[in-house]
Amino acid sequence: MSTTTMAAPTPARIRNLFAAEWTKLWSLRSTYWVLGVGTLLMIAASITDAIRTTSRWSELMEDLRARFDPMSVVLGAPSAALLMLGASSVGVLVVAGEYSSGLIRTTFTAVPDRRRVVLAKVGVVAGTMLLVGVVIATISFFASQAVLSSVTAGVSIGDPAVLRSLASDALLAPVAALVGMAIAALLRHTAASVITSCVVLVIVPSFFKITVYPWVDDIYNAFPLYVWRNCLSMLDPITRPYFPTVTGSWIVFAAWPLVGIVVTAVIVHRRDV
Repeated sequence: MSTTTMAAPTPARIRNLFAAEWTKLWSLRSTYWVLGVGTLLMIAASITDAIRTTSRWSELMEDLRARFDPMSVVLGAPSAALLMLGASSVGVLVVAGEYSSGLIRTTFTAVPDRRRVVLAKVGVVAGTMLLVGVVIATISFFASQAVLSSVTAGVSIGDPAVLRSLASDALLAPVAALVGMAIAALLRHTAASVITSCVVLVIVPSFFKITVYPWVDDIYNAFPLYVWRNCLSMLDPITRPYFPTVTGSWIVFAAWPLVGIVVTAVIVHRRDV
């Protein structure tokens, strides 16, 4: 008498998971609006800032000209805040959107290994946001510096610290997106997650001011937007005890997305759908 042996289910290939997450990401109409329109607005803002600077260049005092940072027009502080807000919103939608629609149950039924699903989501979101960041930083840099060159105020790609500044500009988007994913995994509510991401990444560090208490300054220096604005985006960062250092700023830039990935993986793996 023969017995029938049931074949064990074959784990989904990671390549197929990435393809599925890519399809989900671009099936959201908000993705096109946030990334497409947002990219154009960032580039337009950079060119506008450069034109405004050149139009007033002859009126600036000599010391202001000497202290002018050409990288400040590549990605201004308001544009950086909007970039992080948009990127974190995309990260939120990738996770919270599936929970709110119930699609996450179908996903986990097809792929029981939740950590592989999270890996695919992280890879697609981080890769997409990094590409967006690189496009914005690169086009904004060459366009704005071409405008500034008319008053000999621009810099070239090979000048000291330019690549470091551009890298920090490009990395703002993936850092914010991965943090948004973690917050969405915790809250599982789209609106609440978007608001929380905005508060944590943009609003709180924007209100921080340098103080006389070192422990408070240490808290300030732990936020990505703060260290970007006061160190990484600058060609010549301020070297004072209470300002962030380049090394410390890169650690902050690495810590936030890494913690975000771990939080997302742990929460999604352990909590019921």
